This record gives sequence, C-alpha cells and structure tokens, in this order.
Amino acid sequence: MNPFEMVIGIVLIVTVGGILRARYGVGRDKHGNDYSLRDDATATENKQLREDIRGLKERIAVLERVITDTNTSSTLDREIEQLRNTDR
Repeated sequence: MNPFEMVIGIVLIVTVGGILRARYGVGRDKHGNDYSLRDDATATENKQLREDIRGLKERIAVLERVITDTNTSSTLDREIEQLRNTDR
C-alpha cells in the first residue's frame, strides 16, 4: 500500500465515522467529550413550540382574512368575539 492509498483510506474512514455519528445523534463538545444530540426534553419542547407556531399561523390567517374582507362592522365584531371565545 503506497502512502497515497493510505491517506485516501484514512480520509474515507474518518468521513464514514462522521456520517455515522451524525446519523445516530452523537456530538462532541470543545473538550472532545461525546454527548447525545437527541434529548427527550428538547424533543418535547420542539413539539410544543411547533404546535404553538401552527396555532399562531392559523390566527394570523384568520386575522388577515377578517381585515382584508369587506365586512360590515357588525360582522367584524362577531368574528372578533368568536376569535376571543376560541382562545379560551
């Protein structure tokens, strides 16, 4: 095995190792210590935040519709009250 093949082999092994570490969610801190990137508390928080964002996007869509539609003031008042009631 010549030196060029050895360098290619080492680079290949390191690359495959990095891909496997990323695949299984293992990271390293600045001291070289391994830690898991998959945390149940973080996953739960992410799920909750995604639900909150989805709800806010729905509210924004409703508000945009209410504002851009040509409604009378009584219809607008009813829709605003309906939004307040769904918030509770």
